[in-house]
Amino acid sequence: MSSTPDITGILENTKELDRFRKEQEEVLVEINKIHKKLQSSPEVVEKPGDTSLSKLKNLYIQAKELSESEVTVSNIRLAQLDSLLPSGQQRGKLEVAEGNGLKRKRMKAESDVTRVPPSIRNQMKAYASLKGEQVAARMTADDAEQDEWLVVKVIHFDRETKEVEVLDEESGDDEEGGGQRTYKLPMSCILLFPKRNDPSTTQEFLPGKHVLAVYPGTTALYKATVVSTPRKFDDDEEDGALPQRTVPFHKVVALPEGHRQ
Repeated sequence: MSSTPDITGILENTKELDRFRKEQEEVLVEINKIHKKLQSSPEVVEKPGDTSLSKLKNLYIQAKELSESEVTVSNIRLAQLDSLLPSGQQRGKLEVAEGNGLKRKRMKAESDVTRVPPSIRNQMKAYASLKGEQVAARMTADDAEQDEWLVVKVIHFDRETKEVEVLDEESGDDEEGGGQRTYKLPMSCILLFPKRNDPSTTQEFLPGKHVLAVYPGTTALYKATVVSTPRKFDDDEEDGALPQRTVPFHKVVALPEGHRQ
């Protein structure tokens, strides 16, 4: 007699799961739209009144909440199904579940990957192929008064932690005791340089655009303003004029949002 309400509850939870999944799909579509917009026109976030980043953040929060709700309802549904199964079948079910623990984890990891927006997956693939290449890395903490960017070499990219292990090849020259130092940095602290042998990877910077460029003869990057082909660094000469220095195209990247200098 008691099974009827349980079956009714299971059916209701199934409808709820379908609703959560449909809403998640709609949210992911919106997330991908914003990612495509930012990929094609990254400068849009610099325009006054643009809300692309805040919208993206809210969409990710919404996707997370929907995912957590789906897990909660799924657990309720499992408990209801267990209550309808004979005790022997429950034990067999638990034994199989325990034996397949690693398989479940692998399936969950694969599922997590499929939920990552394509633009993020492509970015992770790009970072995984960077071993041995030079990149621009922010070496200071998020709450630092000034940002310090250096040219470093990529040693390894950890897909799980999404951290990039880099080598500061010049650190041995400055520090007592010598020896080059390695750091593990989040993807957000890494900027990719254009390919030296592939000018098509170079982003077009219009005159007046702020960029980060490697200061000639050093591994440090400074805020600069595009003049034309050369870049002009924001460090005044003694007479107050802004000097102009030529920087190779493969040593110039877009100025990060919120750069502090």
